[in-house]
Amino acid sequence: MKQVALALAALLALAACGRDAGGDTTVLHVGSQRGGTKAVLLASGALEGAPYRVEWSEFPAAQHLLEAIGGGAVDVGVVGDAPFIFAYQSGSRIKAVGAQFVEERPVGALALVVPKGSPVRSLADLKGRKIATTRGSVGHYLVIRALQQAKLPPDWVSFVFLSPGDAKAAFSSGAIDGWATWAPYLLPAFKEGARTIADGHDLVKGYGFDVANEAAIRAKPAILADFLKREAKALAWARANPGPYGVVLARETGLPIEIARDYALKNARTLVPIDDALIAEQRQVLDDFQTAGAVKGDRALADGFDRSFFTGKVAAAN
Repeated sequence: MKQVALALAALLALAACGRDAGGDTTVLHVGSQRGGTKAVLLASGALEGAPYRVEWSEFPAAQHLLEAIGGGAVDVGVVGDAPFIFAYQSGSRIKAVGAQFVEERPVGALALVVPKGSPVRSLADLKGRKIATTRGSVGHYLVIRALQQAKLPPDWVSFVFLSPGDAKAAFSSGAIDGWATWAPYLLPAFKEGARTIADGHDLVKGYGFDVANEAAIRAKPAILADFLKREAKALAWARANPGPYGVVLARETGLPIEIARDYALKNARTLVPIDDALIAEQRQVLDDFQTAGAVKGDRALADGFDRSFFTGKVAAAN
């Protein structure tokens, strides 16, 4: 956790020294979580011939990526809907410029799990127990949704907010009672005997967003629009070629090939338009966070979305 914080501080310091979002209109600074966005763009060849240079930055989770986007060290990056809503309501100067959707979230792509040998069999058994996840993440949101469905109060469990790497270590050592996480972290946990208490398949819709810094939106609209078109092509390629995508993902991240391929299969996304229906669904995410006392902000939700980037070219690229 300390190393992640230091690395992020260094990245933000670099931005503060002159490389702010929108500062160089011939370069697009793109953040990637555990190699996902970078791998799919590289594996598909979708960036070939781009009239600008892409500089990549890697992050372990959405929280760190969003901090970098909000701080101006990164122009754009893909995160889940819950972390975007959380960061936007926290005051970050960001907007969603693209939307992605997994038509049906696969079982085992997002889950609250307990370790092998745990006496816990249901959410009710987790009263007062420690659940690790990243603050504002889809894992955090999953637990909130699961507690609501079970008609249990939001303080039924004790959240321990950790990065995925630190949460994995705490889970393996028995320092926590449960872990709300996602692919590619789940498969190794299952191989060690972890059991599912709540799965995101029925509880959390599979939305994600291309989130950009407001300064980059103003300075680089044409580049962002072109990148989204190329990203749409890359996602279409990945849906048709999960095996080759998994190979590149394994190379980029150091993940074992089995885990990388599992992630590729469970993360088949399509770009979709940002419209009234999508924003209404995100209102539910915000309402759930607010009801649980996890979000205090009251920024107008619709103002966090820029609908201008989903053009005919982006739609055709799907």
